[in-house]
Amino acid sequence: MFLDEPMQLRPLALFLALALPALPAVAEQASPAPAATAPAAADVQGLLATLKMDEILAVMREEGLKYGQSLEDDMFPGRGGDRWQAVVGLIYDTERMRATFAKGLEGELGASPEVIAAAQAFFGSATGQEALKLEIEARRALLDNAAEDAAKIAWEDMLAKGDARVARIERFAAANDLIESNVMGALNANLAFYRGLAETGAFPEEMTEDQMLADVWGQEAEVRADTEDWLFPFLSLAYQPMSDADLDAYIAFSETPAGKALNAALFAAFDKVFTEISQDLGRGVARQLQGEDI
Repeated sequence: MFLDEPMQLRPLALFLALALPALPAVAEQASPAPAATAPAAADVQGLLATLKMDEILAVMREEGLKYGQSLEDDMFPGRGGDRWQAVVGLIYDTERMRATFAKGLEGELGASPEVIAAAQAFFGSATGQEALKLEIEARRALLDNAAEDAAKIAWEDMLAKGDARVARIERFAAANDLIESNVMGALNANLAFYRGLAETGAFPEEMTEDQMLADVWGQEAEVRADTEDWLFPFLSLAYQPMSDADLDAYIAFSETPAGKALNAALFAAFDKVFTEISQDLGRGVARQLQGEDI
């Protein structure tokens, strides 16, 4: 079975930098790092622990398994079964995701010990640890469709009432460039998905890179709307228990040069994870459609 035409893809996930918003193709053989970079690598590993990255990746795996089911429902309903779920489970392997993310973050921050130190200082504090905990809990809660609907209604109520929290949430999103960065990340992931489909022969005729790019860019408005539709309810749910003072401290850190550098590095590292995952999903979907062994 082939795809008659490109499909409209929803974002695979949102990369919520500093907290969260995946899969690997075969990992590259790493070359030995110069001795001078070893301390930086160790510092990045410590930062991953402070940022609760293992907990975040566990939630991302749950999101991935759910997304895999939605792909089956959309593209080969009722024909994936245990075999497809096993493929998706291998793609969203937390150890492989962690290795890809860590390698990406080391590449971004390995020469910036001052950024790592500032991130450790904030996220290692009681306020930073509480923020991370709340973000992870909210993201896990939104795996439930009813909870997601309730969060959207609550956000709409806040907007309608002119709740003072709205301005803080919007300032937080702006400080961390959450809309633009998530939109670009989702479009990159969708392009990688197309590439995986194309290289595995899912289209009846060859689909060029220019055609794939044009189709993905045609999704930009919908991806942006989906991003905003999910992001603000998530943020309002996550930070609802935080005091204004603690949320203001989080925003203040995000607006510092170190906070912005960390944010950009996290998005870049997540982008590597999600583009790899997306391309593997494209390959897997194509083979499933063709009835091949995956």
